[in-house]
Amino acid sequence: MSAGGMRCLALVATLLLTSAALPAQAPRFELTRIAPPADADAIPLYPVGSLPAGDAPERWGRLIGHFPDGTVMDARIARNVSIPTMTPVLPDPAKATGAAVIIAPGGAYLSLSMDSEGFAVARWLADHGIAAFVLKYRLNPTPDDETAFMGVVGQRMSALAHGDTSVREPRAVADALRAIELVRAGAGRWKVDPARVGLMGFSAGARTTLQAVLTADASAQPTFVGYIYGAMLPVAVPSSAPPMFAALALDDPLYGKQGFGIVEAWQKAGHPVELHAYERGNHGFGTGRKGTTTTLMLDEFRLWLASRGLLEGPGK
Repeated sequence: MSAGGMRCLALVATLLLTSAALPAQAPRFELTRIAPPADADAIPLYPVGSLPAGDAPERWGRLIGHFPDGTVMDARIARNVSIPTMTPVLPDPAKATGAAVIIAPGGAYLSLSMDSEGFAVARWLADHGIAAFVLKYRLNPTPDDETAFMGVVGQRMSALAHGDTSVREPRAVADALRAIELVRAGAGRWKVDPARVGLMGFSAGARTTLQAVLTADASAQPTFVGYIYGAMLPVAVPSSAPPMFAALALDDPLYGKQGFGIVEAWQKAGHPVELHAYERGNHGFGTGRKGTTTTLMLDEFRLWLASRGLLEGPGK
């Protein structure tokens, strides 16, 4: 896998856990602290100084993974986010559709996979005429030390693998809803239709996306949602729930054997839902894992939007 590889930190932690019984085949990982990148386009979600400082400064890391098959993963993660932002990645005006998608990366609420589940997705969408906004949302606090941080990740992933559904970060949900509000308010600035603003989340970002639907008033909800390798357990679906596009790999060690309760719940509530369940891809495939049909996911998401008329209308 090339730089900016397609596996998120959640997959790394899962591999650390599942490979414990296979030392000869265990992948090797290195997490190195890097300086936070300059992001001149990042837009704070709240007025400067209006939020309390975090328990630890925001940290960025470069995660390198060496796999037995010779694959190398190289990706950036962010953690201890206390000042949430969104970064626009806009299409060429000549092919802009007027649709917008806010992207919520995953990372078990401990970090954010900013490349494979953030900017790589945003660039793909923008290349296909969809305005994208990468959300850097607030997270559970983690130790400043990288080694201690990876230990916390292992504990969190073990809990998730054993069915823990208590993992929460209400501030992340607030940040997602705030991003929707800001994109709609700035629709003229970004040449998007405020009636076609969706939210697409990966892993913990999918959990955030779901909670944004379950807890918000109808007017604050996204127009549509992309629910990418989130938990598949059933939920109580509100009458105002938007259409859902759901995708996961059936060999996902966290959610691949839960059935499709959330999809059935959407159906029973009378809301449109589309499911893509891939044979292989594991957890955290991002824009697609090479050699699997997960590489089709973003195009299937785009075609689903088009089939629902969400890529046509004012702003095109």
